[in-house]
Amino acid sequence: MADTRTYGGYRTGGLWAAVRISLAALLVGSGIALFLMMEYDERCAQGLVRGPGGLRGTRNQAFPPATVCEFERGDVSSLGTAWVLGALLWVALAVLVVCLFAALVAEWFEPRPGDPLVEPRSRAEQVSRTGSAFFVTGSLFLLLYALAGWELFTGPSSACSAGGGWGYHPPRTLEYSFFPPQATCQYASGATERLTSDWLSSLTALSALPALLAGVGFVLARRRRREERSRKPR
Repeated sequence: MADTRTYGGYRTGGLWAAVRISLAALLVGSGIALFLMMEYDERCAQGLVRGPGGLRGTRNQAFPPATVCEFERGDVSSLGTAWVLGALLWVALAVLVVCLFAALVAEWFEPRPGDPLVEPRSRAEQVSRTGSAFFVTGSLFLLLYALAGWELFTGPSSACSAGGGWGYHPPRTLEYSFFPPQATCQYASGATERLTSDWLSSLTALSALPALLAGVGFVLARRRRREERSRKPR
């Protein structure tokens, strides 16, 4: 006799909707912040931005995206009076992380139907859902990894000189790592610089977590599906 049990899965539609909304807010807000960064460092150097004391230098802040002009007695950010934008970006990021992780972890479980938070779902549907989530999160991780570490693929020890055009004094690769993809480059002048921006390297490493969570859910769903098939009479 065929196995006719009814299975269930947590309702995660609201969580995924929150993920989409917060991601859209992050993209739009980050775009505005990047626009505010344009030529802000030059404005500081030309004295168009006032700060406490003399200008000591500028730096780029990874998140929220901003150019920070460092003065003797404090810093001034390109966000300036748009501090509300920075706060909204942090809120959107928090909502995105919490809802994304909750939705992915919820796919690990198979609760009994009957609870308001549980919806009927076949194991074939569960495999399809978790497989789609794993494909999307895994593809995003691979894309970021390729962007951050393509020079390492050509040759780790010569990653800093990849691309040519350096003449007789190409930069040396002092040290490198594949996860996160990063290398330290030393130029002929003796100055050192990171091969990849720290924010991209960190984002690549963090993107592996959703892919890992989705992968666990996919493996569990596949295993349950195989068990269901093995119990059916032939």
